[in-house]
Amino acid sequence: MKILTCIAAILTVLPMTACDSKSKTAGIDRGTPAPVGSDAVQKVLAAKPSGEAGAIHKVRTQVKPGDDITIKGRIMGNLNPFVEGRAAFILGDPETMKACSDIPGDSCETPWDNCCDSPEVKKAGTATIQIVDESGKVLKEGLEGTGGLVKLAHVTVSGKVAEGSSPDLLLINASAISTGK
Repeated sequence: MKILTCIAAILTVLPMTACDSKSKTAGIDRGTPAPVGSDAVQKVLAAKPSGEAGAIHKVRTQVKPGDDITIKGRIMGNLNPFVEGRAAFILGDPETMKACSDIPGDSCETPWDNCCDSPEVKKAGTATIQIVDESGKVLKEGLEGTGGLVKLAHVTVSGKVAEGSSPDLLLINASAISTGK
């Protein structure tokens, strides 16, 4: 679990590359069928989040490992918000962070990296969401494209605050994920 916490911390606090004309748009080939995901992933995507969804920047300092939580946000906050080969992604708080595509006149090709937000704002406004197996290990499968999970998608997540989570790193083991506003 310490390794997962370290990976999540690195993804959350790494300075992001600035938007420029050399950026490459990373995304899903829309001509390819979306991945389906394992039974465990499908179970989490089929479940409905429960309770009032809080903003990440407000709840992160109020919860501790083991607490049940429901949060909302957008998949953003990093150039690569999906962890390759793992059922995990970064969820950003649109109340404190702004995707480049939401800034009039900004033509950034990777708007989900929030390159205009400071590292401090990104740290305070992100959570790492993961789907774990019965033993608490993150599933070894990517989530990008599965069940509508794409960069900048609006997402609501219910789950438990994971061991290793702190006010500086909000880590959630998801039990329900839904997409859409």
